[in-house]
Amino acid sequence: MSLFFIVALPFFGALLPGLMNSAGRSATAGVTFTVSLAAFVGLLTNLPTVLAGDVVMARVDWMPLLGLNFSLMLDGLGFFFALLILGIGLLIIAYARHYLSRDDNMGQFFTYLLLFQGAMVGIVLSDNILLLLVFWELTSLSSFLLIGYWKHLPEGRQGARMALTVTGMGGLAMIGGMLILGQIVGSYDLSIILQNRDLIQADPLYLPALILILLGCFTKSAQFPFHFWLPHAMAAPTPVSAYLHSATMVKAGIFLMARMWPVLSGTPEWFMIVTSAGLITMVLGAVIALFKHDLKALLAFSTVSHLGLITMLLGTGTAFGAMAAVFHILNHATFKAALFMSAGIIDHEAHTRDIRRLGGLRKLMPVTFAIASLAALSMAGIPLLNGFLSKEMMLEEAHHTVLFGVPWLVPALATFGSLFSAAYCFRLIGHVFLGPVRDDYPAKPHDPGAGLWLPPALLVVLVVAIGVAPFIAEPFVKLVTASVLGDAAEVPHAHFKIWHGLVPALFMSVIAVAGGLLMLAVFNPALRFWDAAPRPEAKTIFEAIVEMAATLAQKLILPLHNGAFSRYAAIGSIVIFAAGYHAWSTGTVGAPTRTMQAAGPVTIAGWLMLVAATAGMVLMHRNRLLSLILIGIVGLMVSIGFVFFSAPDLAMTQFTVEVVTIILMLLALNFLPNTTPIESSVLRRVRDTGVALVGGLATFGLSYHYMLRDAVSTPISEFHLANSYKGGGGTNVVNVILVDFRGFDTYGEIIVLGIAALLIFALTETLLGGPVRARLLNWTPDQARAGDMHPMMMVVLTRVIMPVVLMVGFYIFLRGHNEPGGGFIAGLIVSIAVVMQYMASGFGWASARLKYPYHGVIGAGVLIAGLTGIGAWFFGKPFLTSDFTYVRIPPFEKFELATAALFDLGVFLAVVGAVMLSLESFSRLARLASAPDNDHPMDIDPSRDDLPAELAASGKEAV
Repeated sequence: MSLFFIVALPFFGALLPGLMNSAGRSATAGVTFTVSLAAFVGLLTNLPTVLAGDVVMARVDWMPLLGLNFSLMLDGLGFFFALLILGIGLLIIAYARHYLSRDDNMGQFFTYLLLFQGAMVGIVLSDNILLLLVFWELTSLSSFLLIGYWKHLPEGRQGARMALTVTGMGGLAMIGGMLILGQIVGSYDLSIILQNRDLIQADPLYLPALILILLGCFTKSAQFPFHFWLPHAMAAPTPVSAYLHSATMVKAGIFLMARMWPVLSGTPEWFMIVTSAGLITMVLGAVIALFKHDLKALLAFSTVSHLGLITMLLGTGTAFGAMAAVFHILNHATFKAALFMSAGIIDHEAHTRDIRRLGGLRKLMPVTFAIASLAALSMAGIPLLNGFLSKEMMLEEAHHTVLFGVPWLVPALATFGSLFSAAYCFRLIGHVFLGPVRDDYPAKPHDPGAGLWLPPALLVVLVVAIGVAPFIAEPFVKLVTASVLGDAAEVPHAHFKIWHGLVPALFMSVIAVAGGLLMLAVFNPALRFWDAAPRPEAKTIFEAIVEMAATLAQKLILPLHNGAFSRYAAIGSIVIFAAGYHAWSTGTVGAPTRTMQAAGPVTIAGWLMLVAATAGMVLMHRNRLLSLILIGIVGLMVSIGFVFFSAPDLAMTQFTVEVVTIILMLLALNFLPNTTPIESSVLRRVRDTGVALVGGLATFGLSYHYMLRDAVSTPISEFHLANSYKGGGGTNVVNVILVDFRGFDTYGEIIVLGIAALLIFALTETLLGGPVRARLLNWTPDQARAGDMHPMMMVVLTRVIMPVVLMVGFYIFLRGHNEPGGGFIAGLIVSIAVVMQYMASGFGWASARLKYPYHGVIGAGVLIAGLTGIGAWFFGKPFLTSDFTYVRIPPFEKFELATAALFDLGVFLAVVGAVMLSLESFSRLARLASAPDNDHPMDIDPSRDDLPAELAASGKEAV
């Protein structure tokens, strides 16, 4: 299966759980399981290629000029992590089906889970570091949704915010590091970066890049000092915790360190930073885990400790350390997922995770006891279980590692961490399952059905199988290790076996296990000492830092950001003026190369009207209606100015926009007082007047000097004039720019326009459904209204000219590629024609004859424009590349067919839909306000079910 499908399946599959939610819990879980299974099977189809040592590649150019390409790579390392993500994901889905209660929205849960799964698969298969960063941030966002899934729990919301804050900040740092790395190599493709070890390590920016990338890895994998967020993420449902801690999220940082190992490791900086952070995290997490009473908290800090162990192994920079890290990633995923699911079973059946309230569950829950005990003993490093093998390899590597010039430091700390690791594992077994049966459990514990215990049991089978027969995992682990090492080193020839003789690692392991048993024996006095000892609390420190940052931000921002637009405009204008003055005073201005053109009386008259309207608007702006009229005059004069400067497209656009906006603003002003109150002091008005005069004079001076001089370089207009017909097939340069050269800008603009209209509609819906509705029903106009709301002459005239205007709009649309016009202008013309129907015949009459909802018109426009752009991909062209040809259909003359016309059609529909949806929203408010006093038979259609009851009743009476 193509790598694109493997990555895309979870994202597209995320649409299904919500759709299947009403079909039942089993159907929702079943469709989620099927999607993950399809991706899992698709991954396995590439297994023969990976086992042969080859790399599967897939690539589509996305934004090649920026170095961002959708390129994917599947080697041994990527296959290993994708196998864990999808394989354990299948077990988590099956487990979650039986774990979640009927009150939980299962469709929402599995939607989040698939989004998270797809983001993780995208990380491990990315061959472009910019693409990897996109998926990296998606994991932070989707994990935020999963951790905070139980929104009713304050600790769930807090844990989600903490995880997003810490990993998000680390992600920002990593973006900087990756950009530096790409600049050093000259490419953002991982397959190229991994071949330039010497170039990267010799560059002076190696250390900044290393630190920034490691910040991203450490925050994601909860390494000290960022370890505190992971235990607080345990507030998520247990299936989420099991997935996060075993195969996803926290393993993303580990994966990236392993992926970048060939080019970043082997230097003193890498060794000191990574090894030290890993050792501290390993010891600190193990010590804290021992004294946690919440079962999931104990397991969460154990994850922190084992992530530190893996980080320390990668930090050593040796091939054996890398192989031990890969092996422990596999082992940790199996026993940790089984342990978290076992903790969920206990919580699900006993209704508590407090170890102090448990004990004696061995007899009540024998199946769970067997699963959890085997997984815990593996985590403790007991022989014949897989955790023992990778722990021995870790101790062997630690024995040969010298840190800070002290030979015994790393072995001692590794043994110490292993001792506490064994102790908390023994505590988990002894304090939860052993001992007498109690009679004060919150609920009567018993083994659940197979739906809950079978997924962890399958993982425990792997724990035992690898522990008893390690040779079955050796070839695969060495294959993955070869991908980690790259060309930097050869895979060690060491064999995986249970007995290596009387080596130092064995003695260190014996000390750790014996010390763990001894620590369990003296647990109670140790706990009293732990509780009494003063120690910093990472969560408290984090919250204090956040509070301090928020307070500082408020002190800096609130004096400036007080909601007064005049202050923002004044500050912005002063800064722009100061920067412009500095550039002007320090630069050089050549002599004028052009002469002033003569201005005729018509030009001067137009200029005086523009100045007069602008000045009048400033002086009389408190009268809202008069200001709106003056704004219309200014817009009209600007349109005439465009005609004067031979810009008919701009003139037509400006004129039609003015008509539509004036109508919409008149509707909005209908709900506002006639005049604006005086709120600014005299001093502030004097300040604003001075700033405005300075800004205006500066703009005038710059424009004056610029227009008297020729451009230093060739203007971009020369390119557009030369390539408009040759490249876009049109002689109207303005339209070709909009639909071809800068089509992406236009596409974004129609999306923004549609969003604005939808927001207006949403706001109107909110107002009509709230207390404002009652106020509108009781609203009385400021002045008496005319009795005839719809003059007959206007009604007849608008209906007669409607087809004519539509024909004009159609003509303007078709001629736009070669003459002034186009989809935007045509959309505004048609919108004006429809607006006139509303004005002449009323909202009810016009809406009753509406066949297509304006929401759908906007969506159709955006969809048509987008599909037109996507069509270029099928011909190997970038997004929104247009094409044209000429055809002859007898008896007509030869004419042009251009794909840009389809894009322009999308623009046309989006404009019509946005304008009319905005008008309809305002009209509904206006109609509701005027209904009690001025109902009109033509205005109300009582059959419409979207009208308020009061209006429907009044409509029936009027009819």
